[in-house]
Amino acid sequence: MICVLDASAALEVVLHRKHANQIEDHILNAEQVIAPDLYVAEITNTFWKYTEFSKLDEEAAEKGIDLALELIDHFEPAHTLFREAFGLSCRISHSVYDALYFVLARRNNALLLTMDEKMKTMAGKIQVKTSR
Repeated sequence: MICVLDASAALEVVLHRKHANQIEDHILNAEQVIAPDLYVAEITNTFWKYTEFSKLDEEAAEKGIDLALELIDHFEPAHTLFREAFGLSCRISHSVYDALYFVLARRNNALLLTMDEKMKTMAGKIQVKTSR
């Protein structure tokens, strides 16, 4: 099984939150873990927010970023996904950011790993598999 890992699920693992073990199991059992290259910006921005608003020090944030990036085996360039993601977003009235993950998961018959409930709900509506 191939897994598409989004930033919310990666943060769950890196920050050792409630569902970290479940996500880690999927990652460890995956043939490959992939993400659109947008993931890098999402992870980095989230850790910037932690340094800015939660007083996480920069060194700890950089370690978190490194750990989150190490979870991914392959980053798919967004420019290979954007047209399909844009069309999907227009049809389902949902963000292009999430649609990049949906398209990547569909193209690879992959399991989408996310903690975002709205994203999980939409994924179910468009036949993208998610963990529960």
